[in-house]
Amino acid sequence: MIQNYSDDFKDAMIRKMSGPAARSATALASEVGVSQGTLSRWLRDRGRFGATGGKVDSKKRSKNWTAIEKLQAVVAYEGLEESEQGQYLRSHGLYSVEIERWRDEMLEGLNQKPKKGDPKERRIRELESELRRKEKALAETAALLVLKKKAQEIWGDSEGEQ
Repeated sequence: MIQNYSDDFKDAMIRKMSGPAARSATALASEVGVSQGTLSRWLRDRGRFGATGGKVDSKKRSKNWTAIEKLQAVVAYEGLEESEQGQYLRSHGLYSVEIERWRDEMLEGLNQKPKKGDPKERRIRELESELRRKEKALAETAALLVLKKKAQEIWGDSEGEQ
C-alpha cells in the first residue's frame, strides 16, 4: 500500500535523522512505522534537492554541469576560506570530492601532450604538407606567368606578328 506523507511529517523525520543528535533511518523506522528505505530516500532527496524540498534545476546536478561551469566552480571554491567552502558546497549541491576530481581532471588535461600515433595529428601533418606543396606550385606558376608576360613585352607577341 502506497501512503502519502505530508511535507511537515517528512521534514520532521529528516530533522530526526540529521544534526548532532541524529538517529539512523533503521532505528527511526521501527519507531515511527515508516520503512527504512523510505526514510533514507527522503534524507537523500533532501540533500539532492535542498532544504526547500523543491527540485533543483537539472543543471544543478553535478553530472550535468558543463566544463565551463565546473571550471568556475573550482575557481570559486578554491578562492574561499575553509569556513566558507562548506557553505559553497551546500548551496550548489556539491561534494568536496567532486571539486577535487574536477580540479585534477583539468590539470591532467592541461598537462596532456598529443600522442605520436594520434590519427588526427597525422592527418593534420599530411594536410599541412600538401598545402605547402600546393603553395610552392602556385608560386612557381605565378612566377612563370610573370616571366611570360615580360618576355611578351620584350620580344612582342609572337602569334600576333606572324
